[in-house]
Amino acid sequence: MNKRNIHTFVLRFLEAYNCTIIEKSPAYVTAKLSPEADREMTGRPYYWSFVERTGAPAETMTYKFIFDPEQMKLEAKPKATATAVKPPPAAGPPASGGSPMPGAPDGSSDSILGRYFGFVPTTITTRVPQDEVTFGSRRLDQIFTIVRERGKFVHLFEEPFPTGATYHAALVYDTWLCLNYKVELACDRKRSEIHSLAIQLNSGEIREHFHKQLLTKSLSPKLPANSHILPDTISLSKAVNALEMTLERKISTYDHSWADEANEQHRSEIDRVESYYNGLLLGAEPEQRDEIEAQCRNRLQEIDWQHKPRIAVSVINCGLFHLNASRTPRN
Repeated sequence: MNKRNIHTFVLRFLEAYNCTIIEKSPAYVTAKLSPEADREMTGRPYYWSFVERTGAPAETMTYKFIFDPEQMKLEAKPKATATAVKPPPAAGPPASGGSPMPGAPDGSSDSILGRYFGFVPTTITTRVPQDEVTFGSRRLDQIFTIVRERGKFVHLFEEPFPTGATYHAALVYDTWLCLNYKVELACDRKRSEIHSLAIQLNSGEIREHFHKQLLTKSLSPKLPANSHILPDTISLSKAVNALEMTLERKISTYDHSWADEANEQHRSEIDRVESYYNGLLLGAEPEQRDEIEAQCRNRLQEIDWQHKPRIAVSVINCGLFHLNASRTPRN
C-alpha cells in the first residue's frame, strides 16, 4: 500500500465509524473519534466502564493521523516562522491608583502573576495526540485488525434506484453467499491467490470474481422499501460445501510441477542432514547422543516447514448479498 491508498483507507474507516473530521490534508487528518471508535482504538477500558456505571456523558478523544511525516514537517515550518511571538512587557509597578493595566478589564493583570510577569494566561491549549499511519506502523496494524475482526461477515442489500427516484413496482431480490478465499501454495517459496466465489441460494448458480461485480453496485445494510426476497432453497452448510468443492476442482487443474521439484529438494535436504548427524552419532560419547538426536529432530522439523510442499486454504471474510434479480448480470 502506498500513502494514497492508506489515506483513502483510513478516511473510509473513520467515516464508517461516524467519526467527525476536523481537519484534513494529503499529509494528515484530524478527527474526533466516535464512542464506538474510541472504545476500539484508545485502550481506555476503565474510563468506559466508569461511563457505563455512572451514565456520565462520554468525552471521546481527538487524534491526528499522519500519513506523510516529511510533508507534514514541511507544512509546519512556514507556520512556525510566520508566527510572530510578542515579548511580554517589562516588569514594573502597577498603574497609579491601583487601576488595572490596559488590556485587562477584569483587573487580572494586577494579580501576583500580573505584577511579576506582566501577563496572566487565560487559555489552555489541549494537546492533540498524533500517530503516524504508515505501512507497518502500530496504529495502521491496529486499524487492520479492527477491520478484519468487524468485517468477517456482512449482510447488504443492493440499492436499486438513484437517490430521489420513485418507483412503484415491487423489487425481487436474489440472495448470494460470497466467500473470499486465500490460497497459499508454499514450499521454500510462496505464492498467494485470492478467490472470490459466490453461490445463489435459490438456484445454486456459482460465480467467480464475485467481489469485482459488487464493486459496480451501491450496497446498503437496509432493506429497500417495496421489495421481496426470494426464499432460499439451499442451506448455508450445503452452499459452503459447494463453494469448497468448486475451489478444490479449480486448484486440481493447476500445474503442480512445482510440488514435485519441492519434494525432490525436500528429500535432498533430509538426506544431507541425516548424513551429517549420523556421522556425529558414530563418534559421540554416550552422554552426548540424546542432545545430538534432539538437534537432528529439530533440524528435520525445520526442513519440513521450509521445503515440504503444501496448499493452505483459508477464508478471509464472507457475506450475504441481496441483489436485484432483474439487474444481476449473467456469466
